[in-house]
Amino acid sequence: MRQYNQIKGRHPDTVLLFRLGDFYETFGDDAVATAKACGITLTKRNNGTAGEIPLAGFPHHQLDTYLPRIVRAGHRVAVCEQLEDPKQAKGIVKRDVVEVVTPGVVLYDKLLDHKSHTYVAAITGPTKNDPNCGLAVADISTGTFTAGDIPMDKLAAMIESLQPAEIIVDKDQRGWWEPLLEGLPFTPARTRLESWIFEQEFATNILLRHFQTASLKGFGADSLTRGAIAAGVVLHYVSETQKGALSQITGLSILSSDTTMVLDAATRRNLEIHSSMSGDGTAGALISIVDRTVTPMGGRLLRWWLQSPLIDIKRIQKRHEAVRGFVRDQHTLTEVRAISAGIGDLERLMTKVVTNRATSRDLVGLRSGLQQLPKVKETCTASLFDAVRDLGEKLNAHQSTVDLLQRSLRDEPSLQIGSGQIFRDGYDATLDDATNALLHGKEWIAAYQERQRTESGISTLKVAYTSVFGYYIEISNTHKARVPEHYDRKQTLANAERYTTVELKEFEQKLLSAESTVTSLESRLLDELRQHISSDCAAIQKTATLIATIDALAGFADVASAYGYVEPVMTEETALEIVDARHPVIERLLPHGTPYTSNTVLMDTEKEQLHILTGPNMSGKSSYLRQVGLIVFLAHVGSFVPATSATIPLTDRIFTRVGAQDNIMAGESTFLVEMQESANILNNATKRSLILLDEVGRGTATFDGISIAWAIAEYLHEVIGAKTIFATHYHELTALADQFHRVHNLQVEVREVGDEIVFTHRVVRGHSDHSFGIHVARMAGLPPAVLATARAVLVQLESGQHGPTELGRTASAERHRLEEAGQISLFEVRDDGLRDRVRLLDINNMTPLQAMQALVELKDSIDE
Repeated sequence: MRQYNQIKGRHPDTVLLFRLGDFYETFGDDAVATAKACGITLTKRNNGTAGEIPLAGFPHHQLDTYLPRIVRAGHRVAVCEQLEDPKQAKGIVKRDVVEVVTPGVVLYDKLLDHKSHTYVAAITGPTKNDPNCGLAVADISTGTFTAGDIPMDKLAAMIESLQPAEIIVDKDQRGWWEPLLEGLPFTPARTRLESWIFEQEFATNILLRHFQTASLKGFGADSLTRGAIAAGVVLHYVSETQKGALSQITGLSILSSDTTMVLDAATRRNLEIHSSMSGDGTAGALISIVDRTVTPMGGRLLRWWLQSPLIDIKRIQKRHEAVRGFVRDQHTLTEVRAISAGIGDLERLMTKVVTNRATSRDLVGLRSGLQQLPKVKETCTASLFDAVRDLGEKLNAHQSTVDLLQRSLRDEPSLQIGSGQIFRDGYDATLDDATNALLHGKEWIAAYQERQRTESGISTLKVAYTSVFGYYIEISNTHKARVPEHYDRKQTLANAERYTTVELKEFEQKLLSAESTVTSLESRLLDELRQHISSDCAAIQKTATLIATIDALAGFADVASAYGYVEPVMTEETALEIVDARHPVIERLLPHGTPYTSNTVLMDTEKEQLHILTGPNMSGKSSYLRQVGLIVFLAHVGSFVPATSATIPLTDRIFTRVGAQDNIMAGESTFLVEMQESANILNNATKRSLILLDEVGRGTATFDGISIAWAIAEYLHEVIGAKTIFATHYHELTALADQFHRVHNLQVEVREVGDEIVFTHRVVRGHSDHSFGIHVARMAGLPPAVLATARAVLVQLESGQHGPTELGRTASAERHRLEEAGQISLFEVRDDGLRDRVRLLDINNMTPLQAMQALVELKDSIDE
């Protein structure tokens, strides 16, 4: 155990998987954790005077199955391998850790989402001379690496948008990073490193050595300060865990809050961009509608775009131009998407190649994907639209790499090294000879067995093989007297004897030599093949990014074509005009044939800056707010938008406060969360922002709520000047329009038909004088007795006589009246469903027979 203890001492914070022969073993607390995570048996081993220690293990070929389970259970895992052949070892076999797998440093397929990045991040705090923070993230499974200098007030939002699985911090600087990480809406793993790793000289030198450059100017990163340190920390950490295997990281891109829109967690949650607030994952979220990508790279890039909307109008327009080209050239769109679907995951396949993990079938997958590139290139360059044609012209077909893979590997190679079924005949002459000897061995054995049966006259004689005794001839005791003299006894069994011959021994030596040669050659040739392809890594990664871009843009075009989206006109001006705006998600969730009620949005910062939106619950106020936010968001991502036409001003931030969620575990009430989100908006919004507020102030007493809501609205008008839609139940706020010239009232139209209300979902000028709360309560199914009492109390409140005594008398009087009318049961059978069924009958288009049948069904419902 001395060797184990030494290695464990170097990796105390990990579960150490210790290779012993054909098994990975764990001991002590590691064994307990492994057994629990993997669902395997926990045993004990006698450790002399130290007593018994827990033990758990699994076969080495099941590493890909069990290691992900241990990591998902929250553990870091160190994989310790045998570094020499035990048969050749003198004394204890050399062993050492070859990789450390952490939540953010992952190369195992079962720990990776094929359409999402898995990031490890590092953050550095501000200094006296530099107010910015540093943020760097890397995905070692794809080679993605980006860093930036981020203002302190935007760092949390930037981290929230990237959702790193692991964050590296300076263990001696927790005073600044701990409050930051505690406030995140998710819980990434934290890795604390020594302060010297965060020193500028050390971190910068790590970067320069990795990229083998004298400066970062070639990456456009020469001006990075805190971000460069964070990037160096990430590289150092990944190098330590992966034991230097970083060839897949071939470049560094710049992460900037000046060129991308920063969205805080509340806005992302409220707009339901990546996940639905209903808890159904992506179902009901924006991404479920706009993700039409057909490659894993395209899916990951789309998510990156949704995390980082552009605020560079030229880059936005460039995406729109490409989407327009695909929309207008449906043939090219269809062809490109069909071809791209067969490309696979070039990024992660190349990472497997450069980290020496690619199997023969991975290489065939890479070959198959690269073989599609000329088709994509040809299809795009044939387009009549410049933006699409430009994408095709930039594509590199990597023909030399394809030719090498085609020349070397079989169409369907074996996964087993040593099988002789990986490389094509003729690729290597020595391998061909050894493979022929290996493959013809079975034929020789069959022929030899038949010959021995004939010569000996023993028809039951058989030639077989075991790993312990090798090849042998087995003859039952019944025929012992007929055994030829040149047979040498090898083993005695209860009912038979096993023999060998000089000829069989010679064959066995040749066969074992052939097996060894094939195994050695196939292993070496695979290594050489991987190394050769690795030299093309940076170029293939660049191609993968271009394919991802084509895929994401073609996906936007497919959505636009399918759902009738239009190209938004981006402008540096401040006017927002969306004609017939639709909610991209809700319109897709409506029952087939149900029309969506669109609305036109007109806003600017001169005359129509702040809209006070009133209307009852369920009328669609929140959906209206979200659809405006989502359309502006989609335009900045590069997508077309659901509308008849749209002019979208360049917007630096989108802020939403739609609904509230208690954060009880953090001791935060609904109202506190509401005020925190409102404070964030007021402190960070600018005149170029879009602000969407829903029911601010409802979490406290009515007069307090009205006062706060009024003050916030006034501040937005007088100080910030951002385009704002303010939905509220406080009808008092509609008076703001009389006092401030850029405030206007809007209402969600409601039609009253007798005692019924009909929601049209149309937003019109004016304000609503009624909340229709009791109507909504009736629609929700509250008992008639409760509704009647509520109406009586409402009349009392509206008359101004609302002391507790008066209200109590009113409620009691109404209950007595209902008792006398025989309506006191709170569980009275309701006829709401019956009314709805009658209301839906299309009498004008029913035949007499259909009308009679409907009447019978209604009568049966009443009789029940």
